[in-house]
Amino acid sequence: QVQLVESGGGLVQAGDSLRLSCAASGRTLSMATLGWFLQAPGKEREFVAAVNWRGDRTYYADSVKGRFTISRDNAKNTVYLQMNSLKPEDTAVYYCTAAVGYSTVVAGKADYWGQGTQVTVSS
Repeated sequence: QVQLVESGGGLVQAGDSLRLSCAASGRTLSMATLGWFLQAPGKEREFVAAVNWRGDRTYYADSVKGRFTISRDNAKNTVYLQMNSLKPEDTAVYYCTAAVGYSTVVAGKADYWGQGTQVTVSS
């Protein structure tokens, strides 16, 4: 089993930055793709970003390109999401996810999910 625990969410103003972290425990995730999704109130969960196991391949939703950066530290079993120039429409619960397959994570079909961390951006 794999446990994913997100942290770093909070209430910020438009234009501010936040860094989310997701710490993994259980089975080693050094070979897994890690990703972030968000779910805004009343909406479906949607893809934000993913990073492959070596950390040299990343993929972003168009809505966050140029503003968000995903990275990982395999020694710490942790994935990060640096969020800059935050907008009110970024307000959502952010979830960490993990799977062996890159496409599996991007498609939102991974087996492992965290409990989520709330990000609220005020205008």
